[in-house]
Amino acid sequence: MADTNPAPDPLEIGIILYPGFTLLDLAGPQSALGLHGRTQFFARTLDPVVSDTGAAVVPTATFTHFEGRLDVLLVPGGFGTNDAMRDEALRAFLVRVAPSAGYLCSVCSGSLILGTAGLLANRRATTHWTLFEALEAVGAVPIHERVVNDGNIWTGGGVTAGIDFGLKLLAELRSEDVAKLTQLMMEYDPEPPFATGNPQAAGPALVSAAYAAMGEGTIRETVSIAAARAAEMRA
Repeated sequence: MADTNPAPDPLEIGIILYPGFTLLDLAGPQSALGLHGRTQFFARTLDPVVSDTGAAVVPTATFTHFEGRLDVLLVPGGFGTNDAMRDEALRAFLVRVAPSAGYLCSVCSGSLILGTAGLLANRRATTHWTLFEALEAVGAVPIHERVVNDGNIWTGGGVTAGIDFGLKLLAELRSEDVAKLTQLMMEYDPEPPFATGNPQAAGPALVSAAYAAMGEGTIRETVSIAAARAAEMRA
């Protein structure tokens, strides 16, 4: 007998762009979710937005010209996070659109951008392993896991966690069978060449080198901005 179940409506996916975002933060989940929906990229203008490694993405809509509803609204992280946390246009867009979004999401330091928009207060969330102090500063409840969900708030850890995040959210939005099929289609079967993908496995020497490479001053600034934003929201 032919399958008479109607096909589900395409997912409506929105992804925030800002200068210095990390491409894989959005490409990972978009590769999983985008196979089942339509993706819009939001930014201040329609000019290409350059990532922290030089690749650029072309926005499809601006922060001021969107009135629809999204099933998923995703904020990626990146080395441009500190400036993004200060971006009032981005913050205003999140505050306006988030209440009607089905799922409010982030990968890596994108959770700090959600937090400085007042959207993670007392909510369980995760972020990149270097930034849990900043996540706590914005009022979230930091959870050291690769993917964390608290109601309709879904957050992924650092960079590559976005792929896991996308597949787990797809299982929530569609079904586990759909997510498994998508994982197979993506041939997502990771075999990391080195056992250094988290600070516990990497050891103190590599952790110190990673802090230095990422900029300890920048990380301290991130915590400071997060705390200042949180204080503004409480005032």
